[in-house]
Amino acid sequence: MGFISSPLYLFPHFFNDKATEHLFGDGILPEDFNDDKIGRVLDKLYEFGLDKIFLAISLKACQIYGIDRSYSHLDSSSISVEGDYLICDKENSEDNEPTPIKIVHGHSKDRRPDLKQFLVNLISSGDNGVPLFFQCGNGNDSDKAKFTELISNFKKQVDFDSIFVADSALYSAENLLAIKHLKWITRVPLSIKAAQIYVKEIPESEFADTDLEGYKAVERESNYGGIKQRWIIIESQARKESDLEKLSKNLTKNEEKARSLVKTLSQKKYENRTEIKAVFKCEEKKLKYHRLILDDFSKTLDKKTKEPIYKATISFELKREKVEDERKKAGRFILATNVLKNLTPSEILTRYKGQQSCESGFKFLKDPLFFADSVFLKNPSRIEAMAMLMGLSLLVYTLGQRQLRANLQQNNTKVKNNTGKLTDKPTLRWIFQCFQGIHVVIINGVKQISNLTDSRLTTINNFSKSCQRYYILSG
Repeated sequence: MGFISSPLYLFPHFFNDKATEHLFGDGILPEDFNDDKIGRVLDKLYEFGLDKIFLAISLKACQIYGIDRSYSHLDSSSISVEGDYLICDKENSEDNEPTPIKIVHGHSKDRRPDLKQFLVNLISSGDNGVPLFFQCGNGNDSDKAKFTELISNFKKQVDFDSIFVADSALYSAENLLAIKHLKWITRVPLSIKAAQIYVKEIPESEFADTDLEGYKAVERESNYGGIKQRWIIIESQARKESDLEKLSKNLTKNEEKARSLVKTLSQKKYENRTEIKAVFKCEEKKLKYHRLILDDFSKTLDKKTKEPIYKATISFELKREKVEDERKKAGRFILATNVLKNLTPSEILTRYKGQQSCESGFKFLKDPLFFADSVFLKNPSRIEAMAMLMGLSLLVYTLGQRQLRANLQQNNTKVKNNTGKLTDKPTLRWIFQCFQGIHVVIINGVKQISNLTDSRLTTINNFSKSCQRYYILSG
C-alpha cells in the first residue's frame, strides 16, 4: 500500500522484517519477494492487458461492496520521471502486441516542464471516489482529445448506466458530438463567447439560492455544438470574495506598472511621430486594467547632438468597463449537462463538486511517502504495469477507508485523528501510521500479536472479519 518511504529498487528489503507466512500463507518467505520476480510479474501483467485486469478487479470490488456507479468522475494527471526514456514506436507493427506509452515532455501538471512524463487517466465512482477505470497515456496526450475516447472505451466494457462528470477539458463541440449518446456533466470554458456574456450580464436578482450554502444559481438553455443542453450559471460567495480581493491586488499592481511606463516613455527620446505611436501602441499592451493616453508630443533639439528629437506627454486612465466586467463575473462559473430533466441545479453542482474525488486519488498516488512520483524503472511497459498496481493500491485504499468510515458511523464509534480529536471520518493513511510497530510473536509455538492497544483494537473491530483474522481476532 505504499507510505513506506522506500523506493521500488529496495523492494526485496521491505519484507525482511514482515511476517510473510502469516500474511500470505505457509511457505511464503521474504526472499521470495525479489526484484527479478517483480520484474517478471510486471511483464506478464503488461502482456495480458493492464486495462482489462484493472477493470475486472474494480467491477468485482464494486459488486462485493455495493459501490454506487450512477456517477463516474473523469480526470487525468501527469507523473514526472527522470532519464532519457527512448520512444519505442510500434504503431506500424502488424502483430497484436500492445504499444508502450511514450514518456516524453508535455504539459506538466506537476509544474516540472524540465522532466519527461507519462499521464494517468482515472475514472472513479461518485461513491467515495472508488476507482473504476485506470489507464496510462503518453506524456504529450491532450485531455481534450483523449477524454471522449476514454469514456467511450469504458462504456463499451461495462453494463451499467452512468452520468460522466469531468472538468472543462471535455467541453468542446467535437467532444460533445462524439459522446452525444452518453449522459454528462462538465464545466463550460469561459473562453466561449456565450459563456462570457452570461457570467457578465445576468443580474444578481436572477440568481436563486441552492441547497448548498454560499452558492446561487440560474439556468439557461443552450444548443452549443448542436447538442441540446442546460447551462447552470453558478455564483459562489466564497469564490466571489476571493476573486474581488485578487482583482483589487491586480489593480494596484497594474497601476504601479502604468505609472512606471508613463515615466519611462515620457523621458524617452524619439526620432519622429511614427516611432512615438509605434512604441506607445506596443507598451500599452502590457497593461490589462489601464490604458495609456498620448496627450501631446513636441519637437525640440537634442542638447548634445543638436539633432531634432521628439518627446511625448503621456498619462493613463483606468479601463472602467473592463474592471466592471471583472467585478460582475467574480465568483461565477458555468456547468453544463445534457440531462434535461430530473436533475436540479443543486444536484448538478453537488455532483460536479464530487470531481474532487479524482484529485484525492492523484494526491494519494503522488504522495512522497508512496514514492509514486519517483519511478525507478527503465522500461516504459514496466512503468505502465507499475502504475496499474499503484491504481489497484488506490482501489484498496478507498474501499478500506469507505468501509471503516461506514462502520464507525453505523456503530456510533469514533477514533482519534492526528490532532487527538475524535472523528468518524479518519483517513486510512492516518490509521496506517497508528498501526506501525505491530508484530507477530511466536511463544512456545503459539502465535500472538504484539502491541494491540485498546485504541487499535477499537479500530480493527470496525474492519471486516477477514481483516480481523490477520490480528487473530476472528476465526
